[in-house]
Amino acid sequence: MAGHSKWHNIQRRKNAQDAKKGKIFMRHAKTIYTAAKEGGGDLDMNPSLRTAVEKAKADNMPNDNIDRAIKKATGGLDGVNYEEITYEGYGPGGIAVIVNVLTDNKNRTASEIRHAFKKNDGNLGENGSVTFMFDRKGYIVIEDPDGAIDEDDMTLEAIEAGADDITAEDGVYEIYTDPENFQSVRDHLRDNHYELAEADVTFIPQTYTAPSEDDEQKMLTLINMLEDSEDTQDIHHNMENSG
Repeated sequence: MAGHSKWHNIQRRKNAQDAKKGKIFMRHAKTIYTAAKEGGGDLDMNPSLRTAVEKAKADNMPNDNIDRAIKKATGGLDGVNYEEITYEGYGPGGIAVIVNVLTDNKNRTASEIRHAFKKNDGNLGENGSVTFMFDRKGYIVIEDPDGAIDEDDMTLEAIEAGADDITAEDGVYEIYTDPENFQSVRDHLRDNHYELAEADVTFIPQTYTAPSEDDEQKMLTLINMLEDSEDTQDIHHNMENSG
């Protein structure tokens, strides 16, 4: 699944650029708001909120912004209501795409998503049209460029905590879990002083599509257009990256 990590490297660089413009903070605020709205504002009692706050802090979101999003959701402040929507479709060259959004204006968001697909030779599909091509998995990344980690020890720790699979390539460990085991594996690795570059429950492609050079460029443009929308939370696809 090396292609997955290659895309996540691209995504992390894009997220860093967005942080400079403040868009990433807005996305985190929406995610925190939704998690607190559904499960309450106590991080100890709400794993989804705890995960959302951890992601926000990893991107250096100010504590005041985090607290404000929680207070909005729990009645401490007046706020808008956000709705979570998943769009599915095919990008150029038949690449499967899933886009998760949080929005307070469904019509605006649908128009933006549809325009991005159409402009780049893609098309939106019905719910379920591409999700069958993905597995929902816990996904944890540990980066070890200096080779300081003992691979056998780390593998044993992860397996004992409930991991399903581990791959290693170029100093990057990718750990896969069932969604139900994700939190326990993540916490166990952190408790054993492993630094996690990424930890999330996500969609993993069952197979990858190798695009033509032209379709790859169109797909990257589609991704950029989707990322430019402040409503976009996550993008999943099965493009095999050539980089």
